[in-house]
Amino acid sequence: MQPYELSVADAAEAIRARRLSPVELVDSVLDRIERVEPHLHAYVAVTAEQARSSARAAEREAADGTFRGPLHGIPMGLKDLIDAAGTATTASSWVRSDHRAEADSTVAARLAAAGAVLVGKTHTHEFAYGLITPQTHNAWDRDRVAGGSSGGSAVAVAAGAAGFTLGTDTGGSIRVPAALNGVVGLKPTYGLVPRHGVTALSWSLDHVGPLARTVEDAALVLPALAGHDPRDPASLVTYPADQRPPRGTDLTGVRVGVPRNYYFDHVTADVETEVRRAIDRLEDLGARLVEVEIPMTRYIRATQWGLMVPEATAYHERTLRTVPDRYTEDVRLLLEAGELLSAGDYLRAQRARTMMRQAWTRLFDEVDVIAAPTVPTVAVPAGQDTITWPDGTVESVSDAYARLSAPANLTGVPSLSVPVGHDRAGLPIGMQLLGPPLGEFELLRVGHAYEQSEPARALAPVA
Repeated sequence: MQPYELSVADAAEAIRARRLSPVELVDSVLDRIERVEPHLHAYVAVTAEQARSSARAAEREAADGTFRGPLHGIPMGLKDLIDAAGTATTASSWVRSDHRAEADSTVAARLAAAGAVLVGKTHTHEFAYGLITPQTHNAWDRDRVAGGSSGGSAVAVAAGAAGFTLGTDTGGSIRVPAALNGVVGLKPTYGLVPRHGVTALSWSLDHVGPLARTVEDAALVLPALAGHDPRDPASLVTYPADQRPPRGTDLTGVRVGVPRNYYFDHVTADVETEVRRAIDRLEDLGARLVEVEIPMTRYIRATQWGLMVPEATAYHERTLRTVPDRYTEDVRLLLEAGELLSAGDYLRAQRARTMMRQAWTRLFDEVDVIAAPTVPTVAVPAGQDTITWPDGTVESVSDAYARLSAPANLTGVPSLSVPVGHDRAGLPIGMQLLGPPLGEFELLRVGHAYEQSEPARALAPVA
């Protein structure tokens, strides 16, 4: 096994035991990037020299017996919305072609302090305003979409071109590409991970979180990211009390909610089969399955758009007027559409969101977690714009991908996407676990138990 094939947990153990040096690990990942990047286009920029310098520093610390924790010497990528001092943050847009970050974002600074090594900035759908990431190819099939907007981050992990990455999630942008590329994606509780130094799409919906090969890896990354930062007005002072890495497979006493509505509507047969099989596996591990009714489903799409569109337009107001030609057409049209929404529309969306949060709070009185599909279908072929369901309903690809992930953004609850199988063509399928605010540990515990009960997953079969 090559070093780039190691999970974060296994690489961390090898580094601590001095069986592997950070230099060897980073060199292996950089070599892997060089081999797969021409096929996948996961990275906007690769910071090879900076990474090798950081790896040498991590190796010197290890030689002196100093370890900063489980991320010491681990190579990672940052979505190109996240500032890292001295590197460009282009948001994969010509609008930002001249930008260079003067200081680290909070999350970049915290990862550096934890000993992680930045190997590059990963592609996003322009300004995170989409669920495709057209620059990047799916790690399992280059003719299919990577998902978005954190498509580059998911593909890099799936291909072994990073130990872990960070993405952002406004309507599913961590979990959607994670599901489509067969990796783990965690959208934490709103406000748990500070967004200072991260380019915004929608202030009231944006989250930052990790993408990783395993649930255990995501659990190792989260503590390095979480914690209050007064520079983010939404940053929580409260912090989850339990930060232990998940262990074991016994889920006795855990109440798993299985939606009887919404989440299994308009999903492909393969997705439903694999997710229900995974839910049955949770029951085999001791969990108690409880049917639940998802509240206020008819308002989800309108509320998501009613919040996201005007907030995004407000953020881009100046550049939309001065350099509109620098945006791609799909993003420019969405930003212009935001100018047509009234203040009344926005306030009604805020009111609906408040009611939705209250209803979901009551829902988690009945269950500890909810298990459902992450997305209703696998990665579609690049260039496909719509999905036609068996009943004749036609849905845009972006709406389909956001439909099942948006509720967690509207309510702010944590959500974890875990790979649970493949369709008949061999494309990955993801199961989404949702929990109450600050319920990350329980999500990670359930996801890890499922993962440990299944055969180990391989990297995507990239040439």
